[in-house]
Amino acid sequence: MLARLDIDTGQQPEGIDVEPDGSAVVTFASARQIARISPAGEPRILATLPAPPPGAETPAVGEPFLGGIVRADDGSLYVTYATGTAELTGVWRLSPEGGAPRRIAALPAEGLPNGIALDSRSGQLYVTDSVTGVVRRVPVTGGRAVIWSTDPLLAPGPEGFAGANGIRVHRGAVWVTHHDRGTVLRFPVTGSRSAPTAGRPETVVEGLGEIDDLEFTGDGDGFLVAGVTDSRVLLVPDGGDRPGAERRRVVSVLDGEDGLQNPSALARHGSSVYIANSAHYTLTDPHILLMPGQW
Repeated sequence: MLARLDIDTGQQPEGIDVEPDGSAVVTFASARQIARISPAGEPRILATLPAPPPGAETPAVGEPFLGGIVRADDGSLYVTYATGTAELTGVWRLSPEGGAPRRIAALPAEGLPNGIALDSRSGQLYVTDSVTGVVRRVPVTGGRAVIWSTDPLLAPGPEGFAGANGIRVHRGAVWVTHHDRGTVLRFPVTGSRSAPTAGRPETVVEGLGEIDDLEFTGDGDGFLVAGVTDSRVLLVPDGGDRPGAERRRVVSVLDGEDGLQNPSALARHGSSVYIANSAHYTLTDPHILLMPGQW
């Protein structure tokens, strides 16, 4: 285990990324905080996002929601923030020099921006909206958010809680998890580098239960998935050239007996994987778990 966190002060990690020295950078969803956790397991709050006005209600979750986080090579941190208000909901950037975070792109107040991924080659950020079921793209320099995909496979289930959730850019495609349906979708990136467009999605795997984030295990197409509700980490091995959702045999590699508490996000550093255990449902033991191995 890298660090135990304090649930009484809202230290329930939602998003996670890893810095070159092995420090984890995380979001604490309801506390509206961005934190760095040192390799020795010591958390330090880097920034707190502004509170919404009294009476504001965030779609689906009610309270303010600080979601995914991704780190750029220059040390900038980008996060998603949802408040139910047009003034605050959007993509925010924390400079590597510190200071106050700044909103670089507004997003619709009626949505729940959640996962965020960076394509460093095109300078685009990709953001999932778990309520409206879309993926948007935003330049890392900031500006207008563009709807990238509204494919029906991204929408929440008929009686579900959330649709598009975790997101990664990998091998010329944008990969998205669907919380309610337990599917992982692969969208080929088409168009130009300056204006990438979404190709027709492929359902890579299905039937995973309620899931959150994903992380790739290497240069191939094998990946890990955070089973948030039933406290599991699932391995979906490389599918090679076999098409369709039937191509993968899913393996559970960690579960509650290994200490998982509703994992919400994954990040690989070398051969190790950092797991953000949110304890959103167990409400007992939020922490960051370090899973060593050849991933």
